[in-house]
Amino acid sequence: QTKVRTLHNKYYVKTMRNAVRKLRALTNKDEAVKLYPTVQKMLDKLAKTNIIHKNKAANLKSSLALHINKLG
Repeated sequence: QTKVRTLHNKYYVKTMRNAVRKLRALTNKDEAVKLYPTVQKMLDKLAKTNIIHKNKAANLKSSLALHINKLG
């Protein structure tokens, strides 16, 4: 059971990390604004199910919001 859960959690953490990377790589503000809610939802869900810590989710959301606001 532990192995199954670890594999399950690894998948979601990896998916989340890739989504955050994809958002950070964007240079177009419109695209970033469109993608942000889905990434935010993903972070909230992972924090809710204790796959990532709630403060980590909050820190990521905050830094991504700052990134989007800096885009021209």
